[in-house]
Amino acid sequence: MYWGRPGILAKTMKGGATITQHAPGGAPTEPPGRTRKWGYKWPLALSVLLIAIGIAIAVAWPIKVPYYTLSPGPVYDTSDFIDVVDNDNAVGDSEGELFFLTVSLQEANVFEWVAAQLSPRVDLSPRENIRPPGVSREDLRLENLARMEQSKLDAQFVALEALGYEPTLIGTGALVIETVSGTGADGVLLADDVIVAVDGAEVGFSDDLLDGLADKEIGDSAFLTVERPVEGAEDPEVIELEIVLGPHVDDPDRPMIGILLRDNDPIVEFPIEIDTDSRNIGGPSAGLMFTLEIINQLTEDDITDGMRIAGTGTIRRDGTVGPIGGVKQKVFGAIDAGATVVFIPAANYEDALLAAGDDITVVRVETIDDPLDYLNVDLVT
Repeated sequence: MYWGRPGILAKTMKGGATITQHAPGGAPTEPPGRTRKWGYKWPLALSVLLIAIGIAIAVAWPIKVPYYTLSPGPVYDTSDFIDVVDNDNAVGDSEGELFFLTVSLQEANVFEWVAAQLSPRVDLSPRENIRPPGVSREDLRLENLARMEQSKLDAQFVALEALGYEPTLIGTGALVIETVSGTGADGVLLADDVIVAVDGAEVGFSDDLLDGLADKEIGDSAFLTVERPVEGAEDPEVIELEIVLGPHVDDPDRPMIGILLRDNDPIVEFPIEIDTDSRNIGGPSAGLMFTLEIINQLTEDDITDGMRIAGTGTIRRDGTVGPIGGVKQKVFGAIDAGATVVFIPAANYEDALLAAGDDITVVRVETIDDPLDYLNVDLVT
């Protein structure tokens, strides 16, 4: 019989004598049966393992964890979204570009949650900070689309006023889209209510309501004047409601009523027709860059001076620039797009600097005058 050990063959002869000889090439040998048996089994075992992993991933992938991921979203050229319809007032093409920045936001599964922990470009936010309990995805989508619509109107108003025109934008109240479960508004305010005053002060736009609540603390009351639609009646019912403010879902030290809002249909009279198509993109943070794009299209000089400029920030009718979310991801998006400058609201400036490093110039802005000053734009009004 033959038995093996590395590099030799051994044969036992009659009488107990043993003859040894080297195997060809000095290679170790195994009994033929054992080699063939393992050779058949390992591909099968590997296939079973891969199938099991695939099944586990397929089962676990749809399971969501209570977090959203925030990652760099698409970067858009504002000139593709804004068109001055009145050609007599429109000016030539710009040599540079003005970009507005977005964040990609999605509910995370366990694999995306793990990946976010490992990526410096992705942040995680608890689900209740993005979509509070009782608020559907559709409610959130509608609120973000409504905030974009108001942002576009505010951008036109600010740009036209900065250029010396006299636009008219009159608010008619803050419309309730939905209430947040478990908050002071739950069961008190209803969808389609229009808030027209807070503590006796007129509310023309959603921002007016937020301003009226700015000095309040958790546990304080807000007294609202509300126009509530009455089925079959032409005029709404006017009612007075008291709401006790609770902790904000995004910041437990800050109070909130607990409603999703949009501006009720405002009265708009603009001397120049400007078409803004936001392409189903939601949120108010493109307001600053929309304002600059409108100014650029109505100004004889190219305010970009041939540069690739990115930016983010809300815009209010008084020209102030407000904070935004996902600033780190937006800075990364600006860098990826090849922008050399990014305009950032003052409240987000420090976080933007950390993300930017030496890859892009971050410019702090508080009002529409700040980016115009940086670009050496002198508007003759």
